[in-house]
Amino acid sequence: MDLLELIRQGEGERLEFKQRTTHPTRMARTLSSLANTHGGRVLVGVDDNGRITGVRDVEEELYQLREAARHYIDPPLEFTYREIEAGEGRVVLLVLVAESSQKPHRAQIADGDWRSYVRVRDQSVQTSQLTEKVLERQEPQSQFEQIPLNREELAVLEYLRQHPRITLAQYMKLLNIGQRRAHRTLIKLTLHGYIKHHDKQKEVYYTL
Repeated sequence: MDLLELIRQGEGERLEFKQRTTHPTRMARTLSSLANTHGGRVLVGVDDNGRITGVRDVEEELYQLREAARHYIDPPLEFTYREIEAGEGRVVLLVLVAESSQKPHRAQIADGDWRSYVRVRDQSVQTSQLTEKVLERQEPQSQFEQIPLNREELAVLEYLRQHPRITLAQYMKLLNIGQRRAHRTLIKLTLHGYIKHHDKQKEVYYTL
């Protein structure tokens, strides 16, 4: 796949654009979230609008990426890369991150502050301790034991295919069911790896 075709796909769960690598803490979030989800690619030298800007110093960008992967992520992770000639003297770095077998990887946000992230659409989103425990049991490219899903459980997945997230209150309203029943369903789907649980904002929510 060539560079322009890749850019046309746009940012998503497995693709991130970075004009430059800035600080290792920011790159650590991106790299670890890809490794914690399904793996993916980072194009360094491409802005958020998909415009090719190129990198000024390949070695400097690689230094920041290696710092992030080795010292700002626990456990450290590996990545591979390619330099892509983009014309007019511009170079884009294609960084490849595989789905990890050592989940969860935590990114250092500040001294002594390590947090787990996963990819949700085109964002790296902080996750919960519950989802971390699920990630610990998850093998790369595998699905948890498939369980028969009833109508109420399938409704969660269908909603999340159309929307980025769902809260307990939204799910209760969607199916007109009580809080205890709705909560039990959402936790069951989380524990079986169908959805992810996030509790770091004011209101708990769930994503695919």
